[in-house]
Amino acid sequence: MRFINFLKSVIQEMKIVFWPNAKQTREDTSTVLGVTILFAIFFAVVDSLVQVFLKLL
Repeated sequence: MRFINFLKSVIQEMKIVFWPNAKQTREDTSTVLGVTILFAIFFAVVDSLVQVFLKLL
């Protein structure tokens, strides 16, 4: 019985969930990929600088 109540509540909740359209999904995906690439570049540069600094020691 508890499982049935759980499923009913899940169905009710899924009806009020905001589902993004294809354009919003593409925009959000592009943002995430862009930020990920920027962070990767940043950390690669920092890593290279740290390596150069440590070699000087």
